[in-house]
This record gives sequence, C-alpha cells and structure tokens, in this order.
Amino acid sequence: MTPLFALLLPLLLLPLVSAQVPHWGPCPEPAVQPAFSMKKFMGRWFEIAKLPAQFEKGKCIETNFSMKADQTIRVVSSEILKGELRTIEGTGVTEDLKNPAKLGISYSYVLPYSPYWILSTDYENSALIYSCTDVLRLFHMDFAWILGRTRTLPAATVDKAREIFTSSNIDVSRMVASRQQGCD
Repeated sequence: MTPLFALLLPLLLLPLVSAQVPHWGPCPEPAVQPAFSMKKFMGRWFEIAKLPAQFEKGKCIETNFSMKADQTIRVVSSEILKGELRTIEGTGVTEDLKNPAKLGISYSYVLPYSPYWILSTDYENSALIYSCTDVLRLFHMDFAWILGRTRTLPAATVDKAREIFTSSNIDVSRMVASRQQGCD
C-alpha cells in the first residue's frame, strides 16, 4: 500500500462509518471480566448508554441472551423505530475458552463474528460491553454499551461505568444516553 493511499483510506471510509467513533491506531486491549460466568450473564439486558452506532437508531433497545443446545448463544436484539418493533437474531460464541468474557457475535451467517467483550458485570444490575473494529491497524471504530437489567440505572452507576471505560483507554466522550421511555 502506498503511503498516500494509507493516508487517504480512512478519509474514504469515513462516510461509511459516520455514526461510529473512529480513532487513529489499532484497537485498545482492555481487560475483561475475570472469572466470567456465561450462565449468570444470560437473560434480558436493556441498553442504558452507548457510543453512537449506525445500526442502532431506535429507542427501547434491548438484547436477550440464551444458551443453545450446541453451546452457542442465541442473541435477540430489538428496538422500536418509527413506532415499529424491529428484531434481529444472531449467534454468539466464546472465541477463547480461557477467556470466556470475550465473545464474538454475528447477525448473519455470511459475516464474521464481531468482538463483544464483557469488561465488567455484576450479573444482576449492570454490564459494560466493548467492541472494536480495526481497519488495517491505521484506525479503529469503537462501540461501547452500558447495559442494565432494568431500563434505567442510577447516575452513580453510569458515572462509574464511564470511568471504567476511560481507565481502559476507551474514549466515551461521545457516549449518549439511550431512550428507554414509552417502551412497555
């Protein structure tokens, strides 16, 4: 790759990822939840806050995780967009059995698994999720979510979550609150 092309490639790709949060350099490698229990993590999670993502435009975003017989994870995400409930089903896998908090999730059998790392969770109240897509190690796009077992979390919990992301070298300055009103 020519040096000029290497400099121009991010600029050419930027319109495709305008909602994402691009940063120069490769993805950070944050620590994930130690002694992670997939069984405890299963169930319904509501999106409390997120870095902007092109694929999430609605409100009342939630994801339900359940274990399948083949030990893969059924991932059903939903949102309300323009008054209509939209759902999408995907598959999650533990990519490294020695590091079960590092999942891969795909919503299409033709797409590769995307990282879905559980940085922190208490299993009963909140979870911090991180994903990063590296583009030729020139730049990366971050995705980060604060999830809750309920549609709202105390401000102190959200503030602590943001601190954990920041201390893990993840820029959450553009993180926005998710809309969880008028969902039921």
